[in-house]
Amino acid sequence: MLGTIVNSVVIILGSIFGIIIKQGIKDHYKKTIMDGVGLSVIIIGIIGAIKTENTILVIISVVLGSLIGEIIGVEKKLNSLGDKMEKRFGKGDSNFSKGFVTASLVYCVGAMAIVGSLESGLLNDHNTLFAKSILDGISSIIFASTLGIGVAFSAIAVLIYQGLITILATYLKDLLTPEVILEMSAVGGILIMAIGINILELKKIKVGNMLPAIFIPLIYYFSTSIFGL
Repeated sequence: MLGTIVNSVVIILGSIFGIIIKQGIKDHYKKTIMDGVGLSVIIIGIIGAIKTENTILVIISVVLGSLIGEIIGVEKKLNSLGDKMEKRFGKGDSNFSKGFVTASLVYCVGAMAIVGSLESGLLNDHNTLFAKSILDGISSIIFASTLGIGVAFSAIAVLIYQGLITILATYLKDLLTPEVILEMSAVGGILIMAIGINILELKKIKVGNMLPAIFIPLIYYFSTSIFGL
């Protein structure tokens, strides 16, 4: 769990620093910064998505996962959680929920979260998560300087998500093969692109409702191994 704990702490520290410097950044500067962040997030998503070796599976995963997410109402539940936290901790910060949801999705969707957590649990090797911590820490400064304190609370989502993978690593190692992780990461790349589009305010995409799509490749490869398809 060391890697995940460090990752969560760094996000909190980065967010606090972002809040501190927030007051010294003019509003039109913040808009330009967020535009830059949005574009960068889209590029990160593209890089992850184009690595797929099974385009059809990725498309089916996004479509089917989005349908499941709509039925479950994942986005609504995430926003509701963000709103509840905003009322308790936000102190009038109207961007609290947006910062919490956006940062949580960005930090949890990528391949480094899965691979790093597996390495941490199986090999006691935290290097991948330490590297992720640096990246997340830098981005948390930028996010928090524009979206506020809600970004810091995304550390809770990271702690739970990566912590569970680390704890269950022994049971997941046979399922989360490099092939599975590759396709899960490709689907995650598409979701990260959608987050970037939301940041740029080009279109409101319910990224939360697409979250189940990440696990469709896992279910697919597990099914094929069981039934020999």
